[in-house]
Amino acid sequence: MDLTPIRDMAEAIRANVARVIVGKETMIDRLLIAIITSGHVLLEDVPGTGKTLTAKALAVSLDCTFKRIQFTPDLLPSDLTGIHFFNQKLGEFEFRPGPLFANIVLADEINRATPRTQSSLLECMEERQLSIDGHTHALERPFLVIATQNPVENQGTFPLPEAQLDRFLFKLRMGYPDSKEALHILKRFMDASPLEEISPVVGREAILEAQRLYAKVAVHDDLLRYIVGIVERTRSHVDVHVGVSPRGSQALLKAAQAYAALQGRAYVVPDDIKTMAPDVLAHRIVLRSATRSKQEAAEAVIRQVLDEVPVPAEETLGAR
Repeated sequence: MDLTPIRDMAEAIRANVARVIVGKETMIDRLLIAIITSGHVLLEDVPGTGKTLTAKALAVSLDCTFKRIQFTPDLLPSDLTGIHFFNQKLGEFEFRPGPLFANIVLADEINRATPRTQSSLLECMEERQLSIDGHTHALERPFLVIATQNPVENQGTFPLPEAQLDRFLFKLRMGYPDSKEALHILKRFMDASPLEEISPVVGREAILEAQRLYAKVAVHDDLLRYIVGIVERTRSHVDVHVGVSPRGSQALLKAAQAYAALQGRAYVVPDDIKTMAPDVLAHRIVLRSATRSKQEAAEAVIRQVLDEVPVPAEETLGAR
């Protein structure tokens, strides 16, 4: 199976987004994996680190529609999904779609909305459709939600429960740029925004084709058992109260397949699984002791699990 088109697509998108975003190649790859696997991403970081700009640059590069929703405590589910209103000229009810009817949706500060509104968004993420006043509306494809939350501010927020965190393929952090990157950012944005200068490099059809192809990436049974071993070890770890669910093991498999496809490989190797595991699994475990740096502690547990679970030897994986 030839996966060169997916690799070439990824390279074109990386290069285009890099004209706007300085560094963050790993972040861009994770976003590409999410959209290829029909997953979603939760970005937890302080304001001003480029989350919105990254989402916009990705949407432009993919020739996709983009909507940004600022979540607030008074935001209603209908503000996301849309409403039926009475059109007096036509004398009938007409549907006015909400911002969820877009290919890439940035849900900014999702933890500021009430649980009811959060749930309406997460239902759309899972079902890829909306039911409004008895009518079902399919969402556009591809469909990617990039949700953000500020890890510092807790007042006036409604933290996402673990069951809802499990809906996200990745939980990531943008991080601050280093000194060299910060200097490049100042120079790049000194005169104007480079976002206005980029144009699409990949059409929606290419993304839909990638979504079809990546699932055919071969995974040896020993690697499937390796994934199961990792997941089961999280459930028996001394520091973990609730381990990774079966949905988490499926997410790790899909992420590993997509990661291999981005490299142009038609098969998964153990390093693909080990690379994806921290970002896919850390937010899916509940630690026994609460800590301010919960994400870092969870990632440390996942890395420890990876060190403990035996890795299948290359020679046992057979011919490709």
